[in-house]
Amino acid sequence: MNDDELMAGVRHAFDALDPLPEGVLAAARASIAWRTPAATLAEPVQDRGARAAAGVRGGPGRVLTFACPGTTVEIEVAEFGRDRELTGRLVPPSSGAVQVRHRDLPPDGIEVRAEAAGLFWVPRVPEGLVSLVLRLDDGTSIVTSWVRL
Repeated sequence: MNDDELMAGVRHAFDALDPLPEGVLAAARASIAWRTPAATLAEPVQDRGARAAAGVRGGPGRVLTFACPGTTVEIEVAEFGRDRELTGRLVPPSSGAVQVRHRDLPPDGIEVRAEAAGLFWVPRVPEGLVSLVLRLDDGTSIVTSWVRL
């Protein structure tokens, strides 16, 4: 028995005894579709109000700040039951498309437009892990790290 035959036998045993759930395969396929290799990664640098103001009426809410060379993305998150509302700002101001990625959204996610002042608003984002893809009018592409809302 060579290595290929041995690995085929092991693969068959796992498929028969402990098959991979279809949801895992679907998530893996979706994650490949979400790749944006040409984009610059904006990493989280600040998370103010994370869970601290939950349930407090009139509280300041949660503010997330992501940064990459030359651009900062600031997002205020408001909770409405299981949905979130995002109000964002690009510094320096830039216009372009803003796409929200989430496993419960269609493959293209929710897409809105950032105006020339760099401001954007995204209603009805499901709670859970999200990432933003920004395609600015100057040709720059930025993707934020995944964050739980």
